[in-house]
Amino acid sequence: MIAHRIRFCTTRLRFAVRKLAPSQRCRLNSTSASPVTIHGPSSGPTLEAIASQIDQVAPRIDISAEQIEILDGPKEFYDTLKRKIRKARKRIYLSTLYIGKTEHELISTVHEALAQAQDLQVSILTDALRGTREDPDPSCASLLASLLASFPERVEIRMYHTPNLTGLRKRSIPKRINEGWGLQHMKLYGIDDEVILSGANLSSDYFTNRQDRYHVFSSKRVSDYFSRIHHAVCSISFLLQVSPSLSSPSHNLIWPSSNPAPNPLQDPKSYIEAATSLLLPFSSPTASPRSPLQPSAESVSSQATKTTTLYPLLCHPPVLNTELPTLATLFSSPSLTSYTFTAGYFNPHPLITRSLLTLSSPPHSAHGTILTASPHANGFLNSKGVSGMLPAAYTHLSLRFLQAARRARANIRLREWQRATTGEDGGWTYHAKGVWAHFPEGKGLGPSATVIGSSNYTSRSYGLDLEVGALVLTDDVGLMRKWRREEEGLRAWTKEVQEKELEGKERKAGWRVRVAMWIVKIVGGAL
Repeated sequence: MIAHRIRFCTTRLRFAVRKLAPSQRCRLNSTSASPVTIHGPSSGPTLEAIASQIDQVAPRIDISAEQIEILDGPKEFYDTLKRKIRKARKRIYLSTLYIGKTEHELISTVHEALAQAQDLQVSILTDALRGTREDPDPSCASLLASLLASFPERVEIRMYHTPNLTGLRKRSIPKRINEGWGLQHMKLYGIDDEVILSGANLSSDYFTNRQDRYHVFSSKRVSDYFSRIHHAVCSISFLLQVSPSLSSPSHNLIWPSSNPAPNPLQDPKSYIEAATSLLLPFSSPTASPRSPLQPSAESVSSQATKTTTLYPLLCHPPVLNTELPTLATLFSSPSLTSYTFTAGYFNPHPLITRSLLTLSSPPHSAHGTILTASPHANGFLNSKGVSGMLPAAYTHLSLRFLQAARRARANIRLREWQRATTGEDGGWTYHAKGVWAHFPEGKGLGPSATVIGSSNYTSRSYGLDLEVGALVLTDDVGLMRKWRREEEGLRAWTKEVQEKELEGKERKAGWRVRVAMWIVKIVGGAL
C-alpha cells in the first residue's frame, strides 16, 4: 500500500517536470477535482484556469481576503506573535527550525499564557540537529526543557531528525554544517484559530533586524489544517523529556514506542516509507478521498462570498512535493505578465530555473525580477569555517543564473537587497522568500497570486528538508494592493547587479569557494 502511494506521488512530480518543456503545456497527472471559481468583479479565465489545474495537485481552502493580514517586518512579527500568544485559550502550535537559546522573553510569554488559561495546550516542534547543536551548553533544547518542566501535562516538545544523517556520516560531519543533510524547516505559528505563515525562525535577529515575510491567516479552517500537519510531523519526531534537578532540568530525546514510524537513526528506509504514508493525505487534492480537507457544508454554501483561494503546499523528501508542481503550473501560464521571485539564498532548483528562463524568454518574455541578499546582508557573512564561504558561493550562483538568462535572451533583472552591513550598527540580513505573480486581471493594481512559506526553492529544499507553505490566489483589489505594497517595500532596499559586477575582482568567487561547493555536493549535502 505504501509503495502504491509513493508511486502515485512520484508520478505527479514527473508530470511537473514535463510542464517545463518549451511548449509550457499543463500536464499534471493526479486525482481529478472540481474546478474552483475565483468570484468577484475582475474575475477572468486566467485565474480560473490556474485554480482548476492546481486543484489537481494540492488541497484547497476558500477564504475571504479580509482574513489575511500582512506584516511588514521583524518587530511587528514579534509583537504580533507575543500578543496572540498572551490571548491564547485553546492551543498554541509552533513549528520552527529552532528557538534561540536566549529567547527567555518568548518562553516567558508562553508560560504566562499557560498560567492564565487552564485549558491551553502547547505543542512545539523544532529540528533535532539545530535544537541540540550547543548541548551540553545552553541550547534551544535546554530552554524548552524549562517550559516543559513547569507544565509537563500541557506542553509537548518534539524534535524532528532527518533520516539522511545517520551512522558514520553523522559522527564525522561537524555540528556547524550537519544541517546541510536535511532539516525540519517548516515555519508554522498557530494560536487558536489563527496561523502565521513565514520563513522566519524564532530568535532575536528574526525579531529585530532580519527581514522576512509574514502572513497572518485568521481562519479556523486554515489553522486546523496546518495544525494537523504540525501534529503529524510531531508524531514522527523525537520527544523531549526532562529530569528535575536542583539547578536546572536536564533533558534528553527519546523515541516513543507509540510513534507510527521507526527511529530514523536505526532504520531510515522504513522511517521514510512510514512518514510518507502518514503525510501523503496532506498533499492530496481536496476532491481526493485521501484528503483530510473535504469541503464542509459551510464552506460550500458560503463559497459565493469568497474571493481568495489558499492552497497548502507540503514537501517531505524524497517523494512528497506539491510545491514544485504548483510553481510549475503558475509559471507556465501564458497570461502571466510579470513576477518577482525572492530568496535570501538564491540557488533555485533546476526545474524552477528552467521555468523562469522559459517564462521570461521570447516569445512570451514576461518581465522577471529576482530579489536576493547582497553578501553584506547574508546571514553567513564573516562566519567561521566553511559557512563563511557561503556569501561568495551565492554570488557565484547568481552570476551563473545571469549568464544563463543572457544566453536565453530572458527579460530578467537581478537585484540585491542590502540595509547597511550585517554585523555593524544598523545592519540587517535578508531572509525573505516567495513569489508575487501579476496577471491581466490585476489591471496594474497588484499581484493576483503569491507563494509564501519556509522553502528556499532549492534542490536542498526539495531533496532534503521538510517544508510547508501556501499559494494564494485572489481577485480582491484590497489584497492585491497589500501584496504590491509588500513587494515594493522589499524592492526599495535593493539595487540591480549585472554580470560585469559579479565577475569583478571584489565579487568573483575564488577556487576555494568552488571546491568547497563541490565537496559538499559530493558527500551528499546541499546549499
